Amino acid sequence: MTANQERIAAFEEDLRKAFQVVDLLVEDESHLHTGHAGAASGGGHFKLKIIAPEFKGLSLVARHRAVYAALNRHIPKEIHALTIIALTPDEAFT
Repeated sequence: MTANQERIAAFEEDLRKAFQVVDLLVEDESHLHTGHAGAASGGGHFKLKIIAPEFKGLSLVARHRAVYAALNRHIPKEIHALTIIALTPDEAFT
């Protein structure tokens, strides 16, 4: 397992501890941001899609805050930027 795969595995582990994850995908998009100041510090650019029942009734901002709280220990050292798609199972599968 590469260092980057280990980093993503750690993100996934923390998200699974915080949420009853139905589906989860974490993608490293750092290669799209080569030369960006955040990339120079070692923090990567990631995109994640998470489906979990805990998002029901939460606003988009509240969902993002919950994801950031779950990943807090990785910010800003490992995560410089994060694109979040956070859905409930009903939203994702209807």
